[in-house]
Amino acid sequence: MSTVEHDYNDVSPLTPISASVSSSGLLGDLAEASRALPDALFRRLFEVSRSPSLLIATDYDGTIAPIVDNPAEAYPLESSVDSLRALALLPSTSAGVISGRSLRDLAAMSRLPREVHLFGSHGGETDTDVHRALDPSQRTTLEAFRRDLVDALPPEVIEHKTAGAAVHLRGLDEVTRRRVEDGIAALVEDHAIFPTRGKQVVDLSVVPSSKAEALANLRARTGADVVVFIGDDRSDEGAMETLGDLDLGIKVGDDETHADFRLPDPNAVSVVLAAIYELRKSWLFGREATPIDRHSLLGNGQSTALVDPHGSICWMPHPLPHSASMFSEILGTAAAGYFAVDAASGVAPLTQRYLTHSTLLETRWPGLSCIDYLAPVDGASDDTIVVRVLTGDAPARIRFAPRLDYATVPTRLAPVRDGVRVLGTAEPIMLIAPGVDFDIVESGQSQTAEATVVPSEFPGGTVVLVLACGSGTGDARYIAEGGEERVRDQALRFWTNWTSTLSIPSHHREEVIRSAITLRALCHEPTGGILAAPTTSLPEGIGGVRNWDYRYTWLRDGSMTARALLALGSPAEAEGFLSWLTGILDHTVAPEQLHPLYAVDGSALTTEAVLAHLPGYAGSRPVRVGNAAEHQVQLDVFGPITELLDELTEHLGELPEAYWKLTTQMVEAVSKRWFEADHGIWEARRPPKHNVYTRVMCWVTVDRALRIAERFDRQPPGAWRQLREEIKSDILTHGYNEEIGAFTVAYGETDLDSACLFVGLSGLLEPDDPRFIATVDAIERELRVGPTVFRYRYEDGLPGLEGGFHICTTWLIEAFIKVGRIDDAWDLFRQLDNLLGPTGLLPEEYDPVAEMHLGNHPQAYSHLGYIRVAQMLDAHRQS
Repeated sequence: MSTVEHDYNDVSPLTPISASVSSSGLLGDLAEASRALPDALFRRLFEVSRSPSLLIATDYDGTIAPIVDNPAEAYPLESSVDSLRALALLPSTSAGVISGRSLRDLAAMSRLPREVHLFGSHGGETDTDVHRALDPSQRTTLEAFRRDLVDALPPEVIEHKTAGAAVHLRGLDEVTRRRVEDGIAALVEDHAIFPTRGKQVVDLSVVPSSKAEALANLRARTGADVVVFIGDDRSDEGAMETLGDLDLGIKVGDDETHADFRLPDPNAVSVVLAAIYELRKSWLFGREATPIDRHSLLGNGQSTALVDPHGSICWMPHPLPHSASMFSEILGTAAAGYFAVDAASGVAPLTQRYLTHSTLLETRWPGLSCIDYLAPVDGASDDTIVVRVLTGDAPARIRFAPRLDYATVPTRLAPVRDGVRVLGTAEPIMLIAPGVDFDIVESGQSQTAEATVVPSEFPGGTVVLVLACGSGTGDARYIAEGGEERVRDQALRFWTNWTSTLSIPSHHREEVIRSAITLRALCHEPTGGILAAPTTSLPEGIGGVRNWDYRYTWLRDGSMTARALLALGSPAEAEGFLSWLTGILDHTVAPEQLHPLYAVDGSALTTEAVLAHLPGYAGSRPVRVGNAAEHQVQLDVFGPITELLDELTEHLGELPEAYWKLTTQMVEAVSKRWFEADHGIWEARRPPKHNVYTRVMCWVTVDRALRIAERFDRQPPGAWRQLREEIKSDILTHGYNEEIGAFTVAYGETDLDSACLFVGLSGLLEPDDPRFIATVDAIERELRVGPTVFRYRYEDGLPGLEGGFHICTTWLIEAFIKVGRIDDAWDLFRQLDNLLGPTGLLPEEYDPVAEMHLGNHPQAYSHLGYIRVAQMLDAHRQS
């Protein structure tokens, strides 16, 4: 740590904000704190509050308690106690007090709860080791020291401790003080005693101790990434010296220090503690996080990226969808990487919209526009080329801050001709920006390239930024040096030509088209794999642990996505997906051994891991990569695949042998395993069960296979019809719970599950079957909250809560249509439609209490469900 950089001496001992803290216990208005505290200090508090794991530690006397003549009357400020208690209760946050007082005295005086770590005697006594065992020599030394102590010093200055004593000097006259100092010196000389000197106290102990060691122990115990330490005493300086570049040291008073900032008194400390609490609470629980649904997707059929509403690319894996991201700001802070373009004035954007029927995104500020897109690349290439086109006469600020491998390693940059090169990569990564003069600035251990430009002053009134990842720097230079308009037109024509071939409902046309484009962007054209979503770990509950990696191809989700696009008149995605699946089966022992999900390139997933250095979206940790669901048993997956085969072959009007083989493989898999328990569609991390939805999908597999056989005059094995009836009988016998009056999640259980709607949606039961109608009513009654429908309410083995699932909402809408409740279907559909994000995208879930979206984004499930019910409602209206 360096010497003090900033003072707080212009603030009175009790400012208005201090008064509000004292009276209300906790800070309620951060705007007041931002005015009361120096700008530089408030900025640092803002930064540290966003640490993945934060420790706030303070001294006691002179820090959270005022200095008084009688140490026995030095009670802490109530506001500081409240803030420390509240901080200790926040997720991934720890609080502690390291004092020269005895631990017993510290606990009694501070009145702090067990959640706040206490260290007494400068760290010699800890809250986990109150009766620290002394070895025989230390015990002998202590006994001799205590005998001599009573003879050497006046009793009123002595505070006895477990391993020694504290000698208080405050208030002594000069003669008495000199006598006491001489006595201390003699005791230290005569005994193996370790002295620790503070402002007005000397701690004498047979156990070596220091606040530096105590702080290090507390950091290790809590696993804190960043430490805030506040102290006023000479004995605190050792701890100040141990702080790193990311830590924050604050000194109370005017003495020489290694801290970064000063405060005048404990009242000011209470302001700081309350401000940290409010800042961290707001960040952890998402109050300042950009709403998930306000992010927009860039895609070209190969790569994906997310742009936030302020014009910053905050997420972009490369080269594959499940590869490490070089911009990961959405999963934490700016330190995780971003590529930002905004108005140099700091004014907020006016609008953000997609160019008509495309994934090209325009963000506009007063006098400034930025169009973002992923350039088309050769299907055999792994390149990613991001194009950002700036126009207008207002100054624009450009900040290029890549952070490689999810920001796990420092990222260094080097200026090159017309751009910036990222150093230390296995393949070239370069930002090409003709005419832009970048400054390379230090940002922690990494570097950021910054520039300010006025687009109207550049040739053609345009600034072109091209980020080339991979070998395609030649293509990138062509774009940057005059070919941008042609490439943009090519990208636009791809999307507009494709959407013009679709059969779109007459109602909610634009919303359906946007959903279709989103699904198409999640299709990985080089392989045929289809992503469930392009992101990882966007939380199902703010601050919770339900954070999963969805950047893979689930057999179920991929089949359903391909079906949705096929229903709009686009068969290519279904054909590509089935080709991808055939390749998977060629390397699988038997069809019944298929995993639930694979990477888009067909490879098995890496082991699910945690990126502990990332704080997560709105503090929601852990951030995961990989997905352990790969190893689950999910026997429902054969149903959606066979449904896709049924509908695709009907669309094509023919049954290629490869598709008939796939059909028979799916039935073969079901015949061998349909009676087993599994983890189900929701991938519950608990023992397998006989899930009703899984059984229904096993029935669907055989039923749709028989349809295919009948349509194309194929002779199915005789056992197929018997198998279909056997599975149906099993479901109707064991799946319906008479006591509940509905189909339930699993055989013998009483919990409802939205997926049970498929007993009717699949055609297993007729729409007028009382058991289906009762199930629809029960799910509406128990699982619907306003505009959303929850999956279930039962204990699933994971802590925390989640939102309602948009796809479950669409299932209930479809069920309403099936049973003839058309007005109810329209009403719920309109409520769902109102939840679309500003650019028409939907994440996975919605929290109806907090009124916020949750989960990975954009979610294929949500958009394919939206398309299906929009088509069904339109068809009903047409009829």
